[in-house]
Amino acid sequence: MVHTLFLENLSLSAEIIKLAILGATGSVGRQALEVVRAHPERLKVVSLVAGHNLALLEEQWEEFQPLSLAVADSNSAARLQSRPAAKLGGKGCHILYGSQAISQIAAATEVDMVLVALSGILGLAPTLAAIRAGKKVAFANKETLVAAGPLVLEALRAEPAAILCPVDSEHSALWQAMWGERASTVRRIVITASGGALRDMPLAAIDQAAVSAVLAHPTWPEMGRKITVDSATLMNKALEVIEAHYLFGIPYDAISVVLHPQSAVHGLVEFVDGSIKAQVGPPDMRIPLQIALLYPERQPAPWEKLELANWTFAPIDPERYPALELGYQAGRLGGTAPAVLNAANEIAVERFLGGEIAFGEIVSLVRDVLFSHTPGSADTLEEVLAADAWARMAAGSK
Repeated sequence: MVHTLFLENLSLSAEIIKLAILGATGSVGRQALEVVRAHPERLKVVSLVAGHNLALLEEQWEEFQPLSLAVADSNSAARLQSRPAAKLGGKGCHILYGSQAISQIAAATEVDMVLVALSGILGLAPTLAAIRAGKKVAFANKETLVAAGPLVLEALRAEPAAILCPVDSEHSALWQAMWGERASTVRRIVITASGGALRDMPLAAIDQAAVSAVLAHPTWPEMGRKITVDSATLMNKALEVIEAHYLFGIPYDAISVVLHPQSAVHGLVEFVDGSIKAQVGPPDMRIPLQIALLYPERQPAPWEKLELANWTFAPIDPERYPALELGYQAGRLGGTAPAVLNAANEIAVERFLGGEIAFGEIVSLVRDVLFSHTPGSADTLEEVLAADAWARMAAGSK
């Protein structure tokens, strides 16, 4: 069990929390900035990291006046540097670029907390940099723990000042349900799944489902394209099972996934006495974001409140969602297998969204890559990145 996951021995502070938001122009980053707007007395943005959406980043720069920015490449950095300083408040701001710059920002002395909302393996190096610098890390990047769980846990053990705060609604729910509890009293955890956009589509039609149908998520409309596809295959839950295993120290046999179409109950924890705690709330990422960014506090929020209604739960149909079992298999194989699962899935989803493969080919492609790989050690960043690169090449060539 990661020692920082519980509220024990943590004191509250009224000091302003200085944030670095990695992935500021993405869905999670934009919602995080809504949380900042709601709590200007507690949260201040000091660094923003984005990719190529320079127009939105410039708006964020003008509004939040960060001390530093980082973008993907030198051309993007040059475009930002050419902006009139007067329009941006006339304040100096360091403009950096490239992957090393992201890790530099994550470890900077002026940063108290780092929100890692970058997509894919890009979030791994800055997460490690932030942990090693003793930061609080709010992470919405499940790929980091999936691909390099042992490496992240080793970094946390070596730096007791670092705190890891999950942002995914499911892991935030499980985390909250465990506050004030002892790890030894947890019997099992239950992750809920909406089932995605195709949950009611006839099985015979799923393999050829159109991109537009897959992206029409019924309860989480603000998610990005990749995670919405993962929700339809249930690969998101496959990855979340592995993430939960490392985050909470729970054996795979004690992690369950159930179908819950209403997306109101985000996670359940069953204890050894038979008691179950559930975290319930509307499908709104701003809630787990606020909990992570202000941890260990709870503050009022202007978000929509949940209306109590009829909630249903059902077992996962393995024929409709074969991706889930791949997550358990990769997790139990260990080593570099989870990194390969994640990377192969990223490429498969890209190929589906690009019209290269059918929806029904996503999971079969990932399965082929996973089981053509011989798992090796994942004890170093280099080993994880090498496995990731191999899987991307393999998934792109099949």
